[in-house]
Amino acid sequence: MTTLVIASAAAFLLAMLSAVAGFGGGVLLLPVFTALFGLRFAVPMLTLTQLSSNGSRTWLNRDAVRWPLVGWFAAGAVPLAVAGGLLLTHAPLSPLKHLLGAFLIGVVIWRRLRPRTGKPGDRMFAAVGAASGFGSALLGSVGPLTAPFFLAYGLTRAAYIGTEATAALTMHLTKIAVYGAGDLLTPRVLWFGAALTPATLAGAWAGRRLVSRVSDRTFILLVEAGLVAAGALFLLDLP
Repeated sequence: MTTLVIASAAAFLLAMLSAVAGFGGGVLLLPVFTALFGLRFAVPMLTLTQLSSNGSRTWLNRDAVRWPLVGWFAAGAVPLAVAGGLLLTHAPLSPLKHLLGAFLIGVVIWRRLRPRTGKPGDRMFAAVGAASGFGSALLGSVGPLTAPFFLAYGLTRAAYIGTEATAALTMHLTKIAVYGAGDLLTPRVLWFGAALTPATLAGAWAGRRLVSRVSDRTFILLVEAGLVAAGALFLLDLP
């Protein structure tokens, strides 16, 4: 129960922070879940919370979803999500923690240095989906790395939110199937994944209410500092 309270509080606060700063909640929650449950079970647990959040955004914005983009994304994401999920099931934990540390720091570097590109074509999203599917299945969430492609395509507001969420949903459903086949969806993982979902959704709602009252720059700096610190801990194999 104590772990559930701590995890729920973290899920609420970090989801609220991510809604204000514009980051994906999964990237922010992954280090906390890893510290509480271990990396091998934190990733499927995080995927369960992402299923509900992406599913709700898909439903609420269903009329604006760009289905051709979702199809191209899924064509690359589904097979690579299977590969990443199988690797998570069998790979040793220490290299995965090092990879996760490098990924978290890389997210910050990417946000700071990413080049501005022209509008990607529809078929480009198969490659985006492939990279996203593999990385997400292995590391939990790569939203900050793939979101710029949806934005560069010209999607805004409901079209962006709905299309990105629907594309991610195809990937998360595939991951859940692979995790289940690999015995990662234990009763404890299923229980915590379901129990933490309301806190995550409540945090995202609260963040949207706060977004006009606080400085985006301050929150983004705090988030990036947290990601760098968590990445350094993982690279050094510290708990």
